[in-house]
Amino acid sequence: MDLAKTKNQTNAIGEVKISITLTTNAYFLSGLRDFTMTFVKNMTGFGEQWAYRFQTVVDELASNAMEYGCREGDQIVITLMAHTDKSIEIMIEDPGHGSKKVTAEEMEKIYRNKLDLYGRGQYLGIRGRGLAQIVNAWSDKVTFENIDSGGIRVRVIKSFKENNSQSKI
Repeated sequence: MDLAKTKNQTNAIGEVKISITLTTNAYFLSGLRDFTMTFVKNMTGFGEQWAYRFQTVVDELASNAMEYGCREGDQIVITLMAHTDKSIEIMIEDPGHGSKKVTAEEMEKIYRNKLDLYGRGQYLGIRGRGLAQIVNAWSDKVTFENIDSGGIRVRVIKSFKENNSQSKI
């Protein structure tokens, strides 16, 4: 990723944390997808099917951050943390410069409302399915946090279970 900054940290207990800063340009999403796939396959205990799922989760969250939390030329931060054979944590931060300012609390409310509508089979919209259907289905925990820049950090955690490593596509 030419215009991306990458930070990599590994500690003594088998945890790896990599942060990538991307300029808000959809061009970079394909490289981010490839990186996510490689990271999950090589740094976690999750199998190939889960690597594809996390690739989709990162893509969805990064796309949302670019579309709703940024102006042209802004940057988003993507952080992947692998707690080997325990969990994977995905964090996406936007600077909060989108056309409509939304707080973490408002985002949580929107998210919970869509989960409720999907659960009752009442959501008929064409757009807006990603967080409530994709991200929620493939994670154990989704949280929204306000950050100092005025933006939002979305944090997704998926715990490792023995059957996650055996999944095949």
